[in-house]
Amino acid sequence: MIAFHVRLLSQMSKTDHYPFTKMILEKGLKEEEYQEVLSLLHTLQNMYEEQKEEGLLDYTSLLIHFAGMLNMKLHPDDTMDALHKEGKYEELMEEFKKCLVNVI
Repeated sequence: MIAFHVRLLSQMSKTDHYPFTKMILEKGLKEEEYQEVLSLLHTLQNMYEEQKEEGLLDYTSLLIHFAGMLNMKLHPDDTMDALHKEGKYEELMEEFKKCLVNVI
């Protein structure tokens, strides 16, 4: 696990530019757990693009999938914010935030 964290740190010049990566380190995710999160995000991104292409406008089901399948060490809201700030899956994270606003 230490070698994985060192590799992540070596890719970062300033931690404030990489809030998602910083979160992974702080929460102590193992490389396998990190890869599972990335796989989940990749899958959800593909599903989002397919649904968007089909003309769907409500992505609540994808948000529920994200929250339910996200590693339990990570909080969905914090993860969405960190991903968005780091520039990863920005459009998907924006849609998830819209879903949350509509629910409240």
